[in-house]
Amino acid sequence: MSPLAFVLVLGAAVAHAAWNVIAHGISRAGSPFLWWGAVASTAVWIGAVPFTGGLGTSDLASFALGVGVSAVLHVVYMAVLQRGYREGSLSTVYATARGTGPFLSVIVAVLLLGERPSGIALVGVAAVIVGVVAAGLVDRGSGGGRGVDLGLVFGLLTGVAIAVYTIWDTHAVRTWSLSPVAFMVGTTLLQVPFYSIAVRRRWPAVWALGRAQWRRILAFGVLSPLSYILVLSAIQIAPVALVAPLREVSVVLVSLFGAVVLRESRPGWRVGASLIVLTGIVLLAL
Repeated sequence: MSPLAFVLVLGAAVAHAAWNVIAHGISRAGSPFLWWGAVASTAVWIGAVPFTGGLGTSDLASFALGVGVSAVLHVVYMAVLQRGYREGSLSTVYATARGTGPFLSVIVAVLLLGERPSGIALVGVAAVIVGVVAAGLVDRGSGGGRGVDLGLVFGLLTGVAIAVYTIWDTHAVRTWSLSPVAFMVGTTLLQVPFYSIAVRRRWPAVWALGRAQWRRILAFGVLSPLSYILVLSAIQIAPVALVAPLREVSVVLVSLFGAVVLRESRPGWRVGASLIVLTGIVLLAL
């Protein structure tokens, strides 16, 4: 991976971790938060489109197809994720999704996109995925009943959704030379109608959340799109088979924040998982 791509992806991971820390708690508000997130993301970044290459293409049909499909895939991803949080524990769903997503992305990138990462890079990918899953499972209890763990099931489905939107977005940005900023803005803008339908009977809750948490919503509107814009920029110059796992370093950063700042449980486990990811990062940087 080139130094520029490496820096872009690590920057994306830091931005992703930052908004997760800042928005901790309110993101569980469900559809009202998702509505505000889409609106804030669009409002914050739309003014940057003319200064970042415009749409990146004169083919408006391709741009519309790219952002339209991406918007639907991201809405499906969030719907499955939110359902998973209702059915299972946060740690199980999040860790399973964030481990499965990049794993599937690597497989599809190799099989369909023709990418051929080196052996060392693939070992680094494996280390990052193992460390991410370990960090995500740190708070999972040892108990559990019989039957299917729905948190695990929806975590796997969320991972599939992550892989699908990652591969589609990679295809769209690369094939049609779309500007990452315009692509991100178009995607978030088209998500607003979907979330408007979801909150159609909850507008008082939407306005209440906006008044109470506008600072965090604004931070989300800056950092969440920034994170993915950096990822989209990286996949234009680096294999998605390497970018997809490396961006999940954000999970470890959040876990370390919990151990060091919030004094959450099992700090040794969190540090150990972080060292595994760090090893993977070093291998990817070679």
